[in-house]
Amino acid sequence: MGITLSDCYNTAQFRRLAKARLPGPIFHYIDGAADDEVTYRRNTEAYETCDLVPNVLAGVENIDLTTTVMGIPMDMPLFLSPTALQRLFHHDGERAVGRAAAAFNTLFGISSLGTVGIEEIGETIRTPKIFQLYYHKDKALTWGMIDRCRDAGFDALALTVDTIVGGNRERDLWTGFTSPPRLTPSSLVSFATHPSWTLNYLLREPFELSNLKDHIPEGSNVSISVSDYFSTMLDQTMDWDAAAEVRERWGKAFCLKGIMSVEDARKAVEIGADAIMVSNHGGRQLDGSRSPFDQLAEIVDAVGDQIDVICDGGIQRGTHVLKALSVGAKACSGGRWYLYALAGAGQAGVERALTNMQSELVRT
Repeated sequence: MGITLSDCYNTAQFRRLAKARLPGPIFHYIDGAADDEVTYRRNTEAYETCDLVPNVLAGVENIDLTTTVMGIPMDMPLFLSPTALQRLFHHDGERAVGRAAAAFNTLFGISSLGTVGIEEIGETIRTPKIFQLYYHKDKALTWGMIDRCRDAGFDALALTVDTIVGGNRERDLWTGFTSPPRLTPSSLVSFATHPSWTLNYLLREPFELSNLKDHIPEGSNVSISVSDYFSTMLDQTMDWDAAAEVRERWGKAFCLKGIMSVEDARKAVEIGADAIMVSNHGGRQLDGSRSPFDQLAEIVDAVGDQIDVICDGGIQRGTHVLKALSVGAKACSGGRWYLYALAGAGQAGVERALTNMQSELVRT
């Protein structure tokens, strides 16, 4: 018998469920990373090689998981990092993820490469919201996204600073992954053997990159690779002055996503950022970089009293969150842990994944 939602008690089991439900190219887009995927594996291994030493007889009848990040209160110190293309994984996409986040009153993010529009999310999702911004060559597009997020009531903006070029994601090259999916002789077999996903994709709301549809060929139903988007549309001249300008134009809670060094963390403080996400993009950009958790202590020591530090990536257990908090992170975030759940069972899957994480935190 195949795995079902009721069998999923951890991220590894959600991964199995997602692999069973998704065509190969779609699953490997979530699951893959850059080059030899060393950093991808290291992101989780860093937590696993850190030991917990408990103190007993501490009197913990009342457990409080609440935290505040960038002035935004949340009921748990883990949130759903912005990720792209969510309606490829489940037909409800960001809608399902946002509703699940609202059930736990935690921060929920959507990507510039999101598949549900900024305005709809702002109107329908009742939980703190963060928008992940890419810095485009077309400044009208960049500034327009900022204005739309402000008008839609988003609480925070995260400027991604580690993707001015696309990572060498060899699984995507091997599977021929594009957005939207392109039918080829090899991919046809995978789509045909996953009829539930294929019928949902073909018969439900047409796939689109809602916040970019007027600016990219996808709007004309021409398949593009994500690496093409990074290579052709993002501004490789982005620097600290550009980041400061984005912060000024936004004018609300502002975060830099992709900080990995103490030097850059200090610069983030200098330009007035409210938070940094210590992140290597889930190992999807630069293979061979350190894990966020391994970098966390020195970054917290340097700037933790001046800026909120978020540890992003590699999270698979509530104990991983606890370890990051013990080093000084204000909160943790990640993508794959909830994307597997989304792909496997939609909103119910994401809620179960959040329940598992919350239970592990409380129990630990």
